[in-house]
Amino acid sequence: MKFIEDFKAASLQYYDQLLLVLPKVVLAILVFIFIMFISGRLKRTLEKYLLGRLKDPLLAGFSAKIFKSGMTIFALLIAMSIMGLGKAASGLMAGAGVSAFIVGFAFKDIGENFLAGFIMAFDRPFRIGDWVGIAGHEGTIVGLSLRDVHLKTFDGRDVFIPNGMIVRNPIVNYTIDGFLRHNFSLRLNQTPDTNKVIELIYTTLNSIHGMLDGDRSPAVFIKNYDQHGLVFEIRYWLQTDDASVSGNKVKSDAISQCITLLEREGFELAADKLAIVK
Repeated sequence: MKFIEDFKAASLQYYDQLLLVLPKVVLAILVFIFIMFISGRLKRTLEKYLLGRLKDPLLAGFSAKIFKSGMTIFALLIAMSIMGLGKAASGLMAGAGVSAFIVGFAFKDIGENFLAGFIMAFDRPFRIGDWVGIAGHEGTIVGLSLRDVHLKTFDGRDVFIPNGMIVRNPIVNYTIDGFLRHNFSLRLNQTPDTNKVIELIYTTLNSIHGMLDGDRSPAVFIKNYDQHGLVFEIRYWLQTDDASVSGNKVKSDAISQCITLLEREGFELAADKLAIVK
């Protein structure tokens, strides 16, 4: 019967200890829940505020998540301190630092992409909807995350480019300032009246919807002259954030109308007719 008596004594001892610790545990849980509740409300408020100020969903969401993560760690440390586990909390933080170093070394590529995403969240050379060229891929930005960038190519492919690759490579942003220049060229057989040709081309370009005027008015000049004829180059600007303007349609209309008008006025295009310059 000694076993039963020892068991009862041990149970009573642990019961007494539980009664001493239980209030602290309950208080720690309540404090943790309260801090997490407040941090959740603050996170949503902060995200709305940053979104209104920065107009950048990625940066606003990232900053709010960092805030929530910091508050979670803070709540956990407070709860452990209330339970009398302050030294354990310090040891846990020290162990977390070592673990983070080991995990970061093992997953250095993932860490590199995350760090690059962190940098790009504050200094990003493009926005959603921009037309860009990155690492040999060209298309429209349709999604951003802390790991990669979602690029939609013009032939319908979805390309997910790691942020680390974006940071290491040059980026061409065709639409960041809202304007983009296009050009094409026309080859005519040798003609003495070049001024007339330029005047007719200007007349055509001024009737094309979408081409800009003023400081970004179309320009026409003689690009080349050889035995095959005379090459006129036409340059014009489009506003990229104008949804009613299609760059392909503007170029198609300009080329077809220039050809029609020049032929109607008696000017003969060379055998190859068109030389398109991107």
